[in-house]
Amino acid sequence: MVLLCIFCRRINTYIASMAVTLYDLSSASGLKKLDEYLLPRSYITGYQATKDDLTVYAALPTAPSDEYGNVSRWYKHIDALLRISGVSGEGSGVIVEGSLVAEPVATPPAADTKAAVAEDDDDDDVDLFGEETEEEKKAAEERAAAVKASAKKKESGKSSVLLDVKPWDDETDMKKLEESVRSVQMEGLLWGASKLVPVGYGIKKLQIMLTIVDDLVSVDTLIEEHLTVEPINEYVQSCDIVAFNKI
Repeated sequence: MVLLCIFCRRINTYIASMAVTLYDLSSASGLKKLDEYLLPRSYITGYQATKDDLTVYAALPTAPSDEYGNVSRWYKHIDALLRISGVSGEGSGVIVEGSLVAEPVATPPAADTKAAVAEDDDDDDVDLFGEETEEEKKAAEERAAAVKASAKKKESGKSSVLLDVKPWDDETDMKKLEESVRSVQMEGLLWGASKLVPVGYGIKKLQIMLTIVDDLVSVDTLIEEHLTVEPINEYVQSCDIVAFNKI
C-alpha cells in the first residue's frame, strides 16, 4: 500500500512537470481547449501560481467571457494575485502556439513545374567541375552570411513582461498616458493587452503587457530612457515590473 502511494505521487509529479502546449488563445476553439484543460485544474501547471500562468495570462488578448467558466475563474484568480502579491513560481514550462491548423503548403502551377523541368534539363549541360568565378564565390559568401544572420535571429529568446505604469494623480488623462506609452516603438518591442487598475483615492494605474526580444530590448532602458523622460513623464510618474517571464 505504501509503495502504491509512493508510485502514485511520482506519477503525479511526472505529469505535473511535463510542458503544456496550448493553441491560438485568441480564437473560440483555442479558448474551448483551454477551458477543458482547466476543468480539473486551478493552475496551468503544478499546484500554485507560476510563470506558466503568466505566460498564458499574457497570451489572452482580453478577459475571457463567462461562457468559458473555467478560463474565466482562472483568469480572475491570476489577475487578483498580480494586483496583491505578484507571481514568482518557476513552473514546468508552457508553450502557446499561434494556430491549431498548420499552414497549407502551396503547390506550384503546372506552367511553373514545366519551367522547372526545362531548367533542370538545361542544368544537364552545365560543367559542374569548372572553376568557380569571383562572382560565384562572392555570391556563396553572401548566402553563408545571410544564413548565419538568420540563425542568430532565431536563437534570440523572447520575454513576456507585465508592467505597472503609474500616473501623477487622479487628474492625469489615462487615455493620453496609454497613448504616450504605446508611442514608444523600437525593434524587438511589441505592446500587448492593457487595462486600468484602481489604486485608491480615485487614482488608477495602467497595467500593460509587452513582449520583447531579449537581445534587442532592455526593460530597464525602456523605462529609464523612454517611459519616464520628456514628453511622456508629463503623464507617467513611475513604472514597475510586475512580472518578467521567459517565453
